[in-house]
Amino acid sequence: MDITSFAWIVWLVLILVFIIIEMLSLDLVFLMMAIGSLGGLVSGLVGVPWWGQLIIAAALSVVLIFFIRPPLLHALKRGSDPYKSNVERLIGMSGTVVETVSRSSGLVKLQIGETWTARLVHAHDAPPQLVPGDHVVVVSIEGATAVVAPAPVSAGTDGITERSVP
Repeated sequence: MDITSFAWIVWLVLILVFIIIEMLSLDLVFLMMAIGSLGGLVSGLVGVPWWGQLIIAAALSVVLIFFIRPPLLHALKRGSDPYKSNVERLIGMSGTVVETVSRSSGLVKLQIGETWTARLVHAHDAPPQLVPGDHVVVVSIEGATAVVAPAPVSAGTDGITERSVP
């Protein structure tokens, strides 16, 4: 009994393993390798020797990974939602200080109506704290804390105007 007569079992096991890994990774690499293994299985069923099966499977996998996978990934991303969601949409959002914001704690109410724990951004030109009523801009989100900076004041915003000192 020759071990090469059972090569089809090895190919089936490889195909199943690659498909299971693909379901966990969702990157299409292991799907391409599973299809390459399917090519090795088919070539074995038509009588190609084991080394030929291996070459066919490897070559088919490489071709699929480099030439078929990129357009597939592009097509999959084409239908994705172009709008920012969750935390990404909060970056750059304005808000108002509800409870004094320092470099370690505070509360702000964002323009969407949510109240977030906040801390002041560490910057050399940032004030040591912001008092209730001050306007802020979200710089980043760290866990459940909004890192904020003072919002630039422009003429006519909320009745506040900048004055030039003569």
